[in-house]
Order: sequence, then structure tokens, then C-alpha cells
Amino acid sequence: MNTICTMKSKCSLTMRYTSMALTAALLVWFYCVQPGFSSHSAVGWLVSSWNSETDYEHAWMVPLFSAAMIYQVRSKLAALPRTETVSWLPFLFLASGALLYVAGYRTMQGRVVIGALPFLLTGCMWFFLGRRAAWLCAFPFFFLWMAIPLPGFQQATVGMQLMATQAAHWGASLFGVQTVVEGTNIASATGNWDAYSIAGGCSGMRSLMALLMIAVAWAYMSPLSWWKKLILAGSAIPLAILGNAFRVTSIFVFAEYVDPSFASKTWHDWSGLLFFFPATLIGLTLLYSVLAGEIPFLKKKRTVVLRSNGPKERSAQ
Repeated sequence: MNTICTMKSKCSLTMRYTSMALTAALLVWFYCVQPGFSSHSAVGWLVSSWNSETDYEHAWMVPLFSAAMIYQVRSKLAALPRTETVSWLPFLFLASGALLYVAGYRTMQGRVVIGALPFLLTGCMWFFLGRRAAWLCAFPFFFLWMAIPLPGFQQATVGMQLMATQAAHWGASLFGVQTVVEGTNIASATGNWDAYSIAGGCSGMRSLMALLMIAVAWAYMSPLSWWKKLILAGSAIPLAILGNAFRVTSIFVFAEYVDPSFASKTWHDWSGLLFFFPATLIGLTLLYSVLAGEIPFLKKKRTVVLRSNGPKERSAQ
């Protein structure tokens, strides 16, 4: 009897692993092999869209962050039971993903096809490993949406250009640099250097999306409460705007007091790496320390009261 049960268990396990392997092979075929987007597969189209024109050059890091999130919960996944009641709910995710894939493939909309992938992955995880496993991996799967270039992204960049221009004009005045603003062009009021144009690359939109990706992943993997996670993730927006404003301001300060050619070429090209990201990441670190209560002077002091159970002693007169 025990031998029969063992054989059934082995057969069931073999069927499970075979089904998982076939499902993974189908996903790889439809997303990495099947053409349909200008001779590209869905993943091929996505990778080709990570360029300077879409301001999504950072998007290759999104799958790495997603994998890191899943790796973080690997011990919890390993501890989950492998036997759960079969439910029809995972088929909702699978059906939604399949419909989105078909709709995106028929209309040649790569964003829709890639957007269907988290639904398919979550549904497969739920079907094979159970509800709790799907719950642990749902956020890392849907985090992949951050790798999809947003439509109308360039229109939003124009507004960020104007904001960066006004912020740089005001910031430069704090350092004694007088400037004249015309649209997105800034010129020296004293004629010390030629007019600079705040182009799309200086708008800060690219840096904003990259910092938002980092902040969201950081918030998810941190042990903070949910409302503190929201604060940490949302702080990427003001930090990116302020950091870019200071970066652009520094270009005009260098042009005024150091050398216009150095400011417009060398410092312009390297200020993002040497100034923006270190400053904003330090800001995120400080905010996380405040939220986690790790800054010494912000920690609450605990008062310890010692009580004696013995009789009170009278002081000698």
C-alpha cells in the first residue's frame, strides 16, 4: 500500500514539473521567439524601445530588480506547502493575460502584450504553487510594468523642461548669477556666456523614472509599514525634481565662475552621474533612516522606572 502511494506521489510530482516546464516553454516561445512587431518578438520589441528617444535607457534594470525581489522571498516560498485546494481564481489571471496578449498581438501593440505577462506569470504561480506563493510574487511580476515605455512620454517632458528652466533661473540667482529666460533658453544677463537650451535630456524626466524605479523597489524590500513604504516610494518625485534643478543650476554657476566650455560639455555630461544620483540616493537613504527610526537623535528615549518591593527606609535625622 505504501509503495502504491509513493508511486502515485512520484507520478504526481513528475506531472507537476512536466507541466511547469511546458508552460515555461510556451511563455518563452510566445514572448521571445514568436515574431509580430516589425520582425521582432515581444521581448525583442521591448528591448529595442529602451533607448534615448524614449528616455527608458534604465529599463534593463527593471527585470534585475524584479528577480532580486523574488530572491528576497525565496525562503518563504520554500516553506510553503505544495498541496492546496484547487481554485478557479488563477484562471481569471490566466484568461486576462491571454486576452491581453491576443488583443495586443492582433493590434501590434507591444505595450499591451508585455503588459499581459504579469497576469500570466501570477496565474501560473497560483495554479502550480498556490495562492500564497502567487501573493508573494505578484508585486515583483507587476513591477515589470515599469520597463514598458509610457505613451505620450515626450509631451510630459516638455512640462518638465519648463519647470527645470524656471528652477535653474531661480537657483542661479541665489549664487549671484543673473540670467535671462526665453522659453527653455537661458542666457547670461551680463553676456559672460552664450545662451543654453534646456533640452529634453535636461528635463529630469529620465532621471525621475530611474529614481522612481529604485525607490519603489527599495520600499517593497524594506521592513517598513505600508504607509511608510508609500512615503519612501513617493519621495522619488520631489527628490528627482529638486536634484535635477540643482544639477542644471550648477551648470550655470560653473559657466559664470569657472569656464563656459567646461560647464556646457564636461560638467553637463558628467553632472548626472557625479552629482544628481549621489545626491538623490543620499536623500532616499536619509528619509529611509528617518522612517525606520535609525537616526540617533530621533529615537524615542525609554524611561526605565525601578520599583523596590522592600519597606521604605526612613532617612536619619
